[in-house]
Amino acid sequence: MLDLPFLPFCILLGGLGFVCVAFVSAWCQHWRGGFALDGSTRTFNWHPVLMVTGMVVLYGAAALVYRLPPTWSGPKLPWKVLHGALALAAFSLAVLGLAAVFRFHNDHGTPNMYSLHSWLGLATILLFSCQWLAGFSAFLLPWAPAWLRALYKPVHIFFGSTILMLSVASCVSGINEKLFFSLKNGTTEYKRLPAEAVFANTLGLLIVLFGVLVLGALARPSWKRPDADSPDSRQVPAPLRRPAGSQGGFGELSWGSCLPPQPRLARAGGAQAAGSLTLSPQPLLTAER
Repeated sequence: MLDLPFLPFCILLGGLGFVCVAFVSAWCQHWRGGFALDGSTRTFNWHPVLMVTGMVVLYGAAALVYRLPPTWSGPKLPWKVLHGALALAAFSLAVLGLAAVFRFHNDHGTPNMYSLHSWLGLATILLFSCQWLAGFSAFLLPWAPAWLRALYKPVHIFFGSTILMLSVASCVSGINEKLFFSLKNGTTEYKRLPAEAVFANTLGLLIVLFGVLVLGALARPSWKRPDADSPDSRQVPAPLRRPAGSQGGFGELSWGSCLPPQPRLARAGGAQAAGSLTLSPQPLLTAER
């Protein structure tokens, strides 16, 4: 793979995510009648907008937090909080999107949870909720042991990518289902490919492209945080210790011994010589014995 710089890629991906949200909002506003909270079809229009914004764009941003170069050094706790907050915001928008579609179905006597899209979408939300709770318990709560974090981390990464793929599949199937229902009684059938169908199909392709790029960034080895410098179970630097075989055994070193050598004044020609002074390097502090 080409050694692409991450920051330009991140800007490109952010622009693509904005385009996805703009497209789904324009589709619902221009062709589906806009937005409302009265239980009508305009209430349903909140569903695709909130799902694309939350479960695709915000969730993708949360997944890429640890690929940012500033996260490669220093403590991980602030970035863990940011990762969890973005994921929680995505989950909140998804719950509001579910509330909108259930409100619309109940007000119009439409059965709930009968289509493949609804099954796939609800399974994605349930899996996401379990993923967030498990991640919060393992990585943010202070009493989680290091062995548990190390054991759960690969599982967390795997299901994170899986949830993103399920989210993309749910959005694409939902767009297709909505077009079938909406254009069935319209002036132009879906198979005639009216302008709305072209626009919504393009939206689906953009969502797929966004998901593929996020998964590609997650799989790229050169963009991963080097765990050797900052293990998950450690938030502060470990105390420095002597290597085996050095004088003094395995005792801890004082932080002063890690400083660069400091100059010391010494007389040229011995203690009794007069004249110019020279500088000789001498450690400021020595190791504790």
